[in-house]
Parts: sequence; C-alpha cells; structure tokens
Amino acid sequence: MVDYLIFLAISTSIFALFGLGLNLQWGFTGLVNFGHVAFMTLGAYTTVLFSLKGVPILLSALLGGVVAALLGLLIGFATLRLREDYLAIVTIGVGELIRLVVNNQDLPIGDTWTSGAFGVQSYPIPLSTVTDNLFFKFLMIGLLTILVGLTLWQLWRWIHVSHQLLKNDSHKKKISSRQEFISRVIVGILLALLAVAIYISGVSGLYDGNPKAGLMLLLLITLAFVFWRLEILVRSPWGRILKAIREDEEIPKALGKNVFWYKLQSLMLGGAIAGIAGAFFAWQLSAIYPDNFQPQLTFDSWIMVILGGSGNNVGTILGAVIYFAYDALTREFLPKIFPLDEARLGAFRIMVIGLILMVLMIWRPQGILGKKEELTLGK
Repeated sequence: MVDYLIFLAISTSIFALFGLGLNLQWGFTGLVNFGHVAFMTLGAYTTVLFSLKGVPILLSALLGGVVAALLGLLIGFATLRLREDYLAIVTIGVGELIRLVVNNQDLPIGDTWTSGAFGVQSYPIPLSTVTDNLFFKFLMIGLLTILVGLTLWQLWRWIHVSHQLLKNDSHKKKISSRQEFISRVIVGILLALLAVAIYISGVSGLYDGNPKAGLMLLLLITLAFVFWRLEILVRSPWGRILKAIREDEEIPKALGKNVFWYKLQSLMLGGAIAGIAGAFFAWQLSAIYPDNFQPQLTFDSWIMVILGGSGNNVGTILGAVIYFAYDALTREFLPKIFPLDEARLGAFRIMVIGLILMVLMIWRPQGILGKKEELTLGK
C-alpha cells in the first residue's frame, strides 16, 4: 500500500509540474500548445543521455530544461508572429516529429550507438545510493516534514485570505465570495488530507530505504519551488502583462510592450518546466522508450488544467490530483462493476472522463478554481 501511494504521489506530482508549464503558456498567456509532450520528451532524453555520459544527475536535469526551453525558442521564432492557429498546428507536428526522430535515430548510449526504438535503460536515478545511510534517512524525513508543514500552513493562509475577503466584500459580491470560500475550504481539506497521506507513506518509505521515496521527496521539493516562483511571477508586472496579452494583445502593444518577446518568454519557461517534468518522468520509469511520449500525455495535461481552472496554479495541481484519483479508483473498482475486457474498459474510462468534462464545461466552464472573468476558452 505504501509503495502504491508513493507511486501515485510521484505520478501526480510529475503531471502537476507538467501542467504548470502548460498553464503558464495557455492559462496565463493564451498560447495554444497541442504538442506540450515535445518538451517533456526532450527533457527526458537529454537528462538520461547526459547522466549516462557522467554528467551529475541534477545538472543533467537542468540541461534537459534548458534544451526544452531552446525548443520553445525555435517554435516561438517560427510561429509567434503569425496567427494563433499556426502555433497550435506547429506544436502538434513538433511533438510527433520529435518522437518519431527519437524512435528512428541512433542514440549515444554508453560507448556505442543504439537504435532509439530499443529505448534507454540502466541510467542513474537520484538518491538511489544514499537510502541505506541512516543520517540521510533522517535528513530526508526532516525535509519532508518541513515541506508538508509549509504546505499545510499555506493552505490555511489560502483559505484565511478568502474568509477575510468574504467579510470585507459588499453585499453584491457576497454570493460569489461565499462560493469561492466554500470551494477553497473543500479543496484545502482535500489537499491537506492528501499531504498527510503523502507524509505518512513518505516517512515509511524513506525509513525503509525505498529509492522511489527519495525520488518523491526530490520531486515534491521541485514542485513546491516551481509553484512558489510561478506564483510570484504571475502576480508581478511581468505576469500582469501576460494576462493582458491573453485578453487582448493590442492593448499591451499600444502601451509599448514587446508582445512577441513576452510570448516567447512564456513559451520558453513553460517548456523548461515541462522538460524538468520529463526528467522526473524518466527517473520514475527507470527505462524510457519513444512510445512513452504519445500525444495522449499532452491532452491529459489539458484535461488537468481545464478541470482545475486555467490561469490558476493551485487549480492545475488540483486537476492533477483529481485526474489520478479518478484513474486509480476506476482501475480498481470499474472491473468489479462492469465485466468488460481490458481494451473496452480503457475506452469506457476515457468516455466517462470526457462526459465529466462536458458536464463541467456546462456547469462551470472556468474550471473548479478558475475565475469566470479570466476564462480563456472561446476567446
């Protein structure tokens, strides 16, 4: 049970990180990216190939993020001066192009060149060699304790701020403020319970020397750091310009802002975040193949962003949590309810989540935590 919870925590955190990159590009800037998996693919392969060449593993992950950002630079220079449709079309093509190139290209693995179709295996994974050291075990448990404590404190502050706004709002705004407060309370309790479950399983895994628990800790620290910096960025003047571009890019242009440069920065930064998510994805799998990076991963991240609410980083994390909770529960319970074979059961699960999204778009088109005035769908 502990190992399964650690696996779910890693999977959810990877796609929360992956979704944060897409949310920056689309939710905050309005850039339609249907090939987000391309950044993850480059980040994953760059990380494992550099680490196999002896480059320190964390530096390899940073290089993976840099290479993914450079891909964003190339795509941006090719498309961002054109109509929005071109970016969507190009990113779909680039995502598939990179996967097919990796599948058919020989890769420098060790001292030989090996066909990419055979995948890459036996590469180093972070913290896999220190889990037997008692000092490092207690150090990592301490870091996990601090991280979970900060998470619970920030969740309380997040709910408290909404409560203060509810008390101070005028009568006309009370209804919308009350709805937001109730949403935050429910989401806050859900995420707090999840944090406690992760903490219990993480402490058990770290003490038992499970290397995946160490990977989970490193991933959670990375996710927390990226989330913290993104929250600061999107509330800064830079972030406000991105939102203005999303709403109507002619206005920031009239104010003398270089809209192309801001779009390029958003595309590159979102790509770098996805590239780092790709490094963790590779470390989780322990062996990567081109077919691990299907276009479905992009559309999974779109589901998470839309579900949680575009333009809301907490919403993206919530979307990832709901998506993987749905995935785990349906894998466990649907076979007991519907006696279908594996292929039909998989199709049925996709159909159900599509139905859920349709209902959500009718009931709350801005997503669970999104703001209706910032809705980007249909613009």
